[in-house]
This record gives sequence, structure tokens and C-alpha cells, in this order.
Amino acid sequence: MAENKYNDLTIEEVIFKKEDEQKSDIGTAIDKLTYHYVVFCKDGEIFADDGKDINLILGMMKDGYDFSGYSVADKMVGKAAAMLFVKAGIKNVYGRVMSNAGFDYLMRHDVDASYGTLVEENSYDESELLSMIKQA
Repeated sequence: MAENKYNDLTIEEVIFKKEDEQKSDIGTAIDKLTYHYVVFCKDGEIFADDGKDINLILGMMKDGYDFSGYSVADKMVGKAAAMLFVKAGIKNVYGRVMSNAGFDYLMRHDVDASYGTLVEENSYDESELLSMIKQA
């Protein structure tokens, strides 16, 4: 007999859980972006951060966490974040706001990318960004 994974949930929680299971990872991450600054999702595993920088992912990468295949929704994706996502093996990125350079970098590295608003790039130099990321 199949295990009922919804036994201890209210009807509202069951509906919410079933809706999440039917969504793609990127769809789930985008939905959760309403409540967080950045959301990572893969196969139903979701974690989020409310910080406005890349310290969460940098720290987790330094600790050996494997982000391969994750989808990410972020409120702001610039080139630095795009480079970090590529290095981490992220497969799909949504930026509520995304820079042109970040979008181009993701596309050049075969990462599915989408955005709400596309803006001009920030002032970072690519070599500076690469050295920051290599330290991760």
C-alpha cells in the first residue's frame, strides 16, 4: 500500500503542497520570491535567503554544497551573481531585475535565463568578479 505523505497536513497545506509539486522548480522559486530575496529550488527542496548579497551561496559553495541542477529566482541578478550561478552549476535563473551583462553571461554559458525587467550593467570589471568567485 502506498504511503500517504499528506496525513498530518490540513486541507490548505495539502492543496499548497500539491500545487508546489506540480510546478517546475523555477516556477516554485519565483512564487517564493515574494517572501525572500533569493530562492533556490531543486526537486522540491527549497531554501531561501533574505540577504541582498551573494554571501549565502558563496559560503555554501565554500562548504562544498552542490548546486548542480538547481533553479534560482533572485530579486536582482547582475553579472557577479550570473558568474557565480554558472560556477555553481545552476541550470535556470530568473531575475526580477537582471542586468544585460548578467543575462548575456548566463546565455553564453547555456543557463536558461528569464527576467521581469532588463537593465544596464553595474560597474564591476569581469576580472574582479572572476577573482571573487574563484575564492568561493
